[in-house]
Amino acid sequence: MELDGHAQTIPLRTYRPSGRRGVLPVIFFFHGGGFVKGTPEQADPVCSQLAARVDALVVSVGYSLAPAFPFPTALHDGFLAAQWVVTHARAFHADVKRMAVAGHDAGGNVAAGLAAMVRDQAPFRFSAQALLAPLLDPSMTRIADLDDEITPDMCAEECASGYRAYLPVASLRLHPYAAPIESRRLAGLPAAFIASAENDLMHVEAERYAAGLITAGVPTTVTRYRSVAHYELASRQEVIADVAAFFSKELGSASKRS
Repeated sequence: MELDGHAQTIPLRTYRPSGRRGVLPVIFFFHGGGFVKGTPEQADPVCSQLAARVDALVVSVGYSLAPAFPFPTALHDGFLAAQWVVTHARAFHADVKRMAVAGHDAGGNVAAGLAAMVRDQAPFRFSAQALLAPLLDPSMTRIADLDDEITPDMCAEECASGYRAYLPVASLRLHPYAAPIESRRLAGLPAAFIASAENDLMHVEAERYAAGLITAGVPTTVTRYRSVAHYELASRQEVIADVAAFFSKELGSASKRS
């Protein structure tokens, strides 16, 4: 399905657990792709599994991509998608009092920014957020020192290029919705699950953001997955199982493990 976005049409893909017709909690998911590529379809495996394991309606948002649509277009697309689902909750059999947001890679940045934006501006709220290898630091000053034998699947140059496309105006690279790790106002954000990958140059920023959330009093779980690289994190079964268990706890449903 599609809806009018901030700058162009937003495609949405929805997932429901098989055989469930009742009212369900909602998880909004944002795919990866370094801000410049990716589609909702690439997140089919994680979204379908979360729908089944959490007993939730999962909405995968096809947000606008840079450089054609730089910040804050993707963030506003996410906000509009959430507003639209809330407005049409009856048709979706959606429980808007139990909603969460999640994302991988650049989608983790959008998800984190949206969590803050909803806290600040929306009449609805998110109960939880899950950030998988999120890109949270446009300054790129928190890069891990990996062992020489590890070849990361996302290099620093690729990450920097994505940030430049998404944030062409340098001053925006400190905006709390674009650079969540720079925010000094983390209190009141939804409970968080943050997954980092050991073989990821960017795992330090995810873990430091988790530390900032904890300091601000946000219930936060952070897990570093060993021998896992940046791009593969969202497809690993142990990660999906942990995210599902977290959402089940925070949204009040029983996680199903296969």
